Order: sequence, then C-alpha cells, then structure tokens
Amino acid sequence: MVPTEVSCLCGAVRVRVEGEPMAQFYCHCDDCQAVHGAAYVGVAVFPTSAVAVASGEPTLYTYKTLPRARCGKCGTMMFAHVPAANMTGVKGNLLPAGTFQPTFHIHCRYAVMPVIDDLPHYRSLPKIFGGADELVGW
Repeated sequence: MVPTEVSCLCGAVRVRVEGEPMAQFYCHCDDCQAVHGAAYVGVAVFPTSAVAVASGEPTLYTYKTLPRARCGKCGTMMFAHVPAANMTGVKGNLLPAGTFQPTFHIHCRYAVMPVIDDLPHYRSLPKIFGGADELVGW
C-alpha cells in the first residue's frame, strides 16, 4: 500500500498511513466489542510512526488500556495505539476498497458467536504478537 489517507465517515478527520500493514486481522476482544458496538472489528496494524493525523482533530480517549481516537463529529472509530508494542491499529473498513485483507482472527475466546471462514482463529494471540498460537475449533 502506498502512502494514503483514510477518513472518518463525515470527512472531518483524516489519517495518513504509510507503507504496508504489519498484519491485518479481525479482533474479537471484549474491548473492541465494547468500543465499536460490534461482535468483532477489522484491524490493520502499522508501526506507530507510519500513522499520523493529517487533518482535523480526533477525540482521544482510553478505554481500559488502549489509547484510541475517533471523530468528534460523526463518532467514527479511527485507530488505537498499542504503546507497549509501538503499533497502531487502523480500522480496516477505513482503508481503500480492496486493501483490507485479513489473514487471521484474534481473541476468539471472547467471540460472541463462531465465525466460520478459512482463516486461523486464535484463542488469544498468535506468536507474532507474543501469544501461544492456540487455535479454537468452532
């Protein structure tokens, strides 16, 4: 992915992402469920240095442990920082059409319902994120 800008639904906040994502996945954690009001959310993870607010002023807040940003006008969730890992997760649906290509699911122990697809479903985290690579078998 070349440097690009993504925006909230109303266009008031634009975020610039540079380079290719480190990983793309679906997260089922209870934090994401609470913040997004969804069973799971698509995430594209970039090095924090590759993500910057290009215009507008997102509302910054922390739910439990992750610093997050959303548009103060339309409420679109934009990104979340993972300070301990120096990564920032950008919502997958904000990326240009066809560029969000998830390769696994994480935190499936919190899944509201099984999601049946051809991707690996990790109970917690895969080894690339310091996890045990334990899979769930729906």
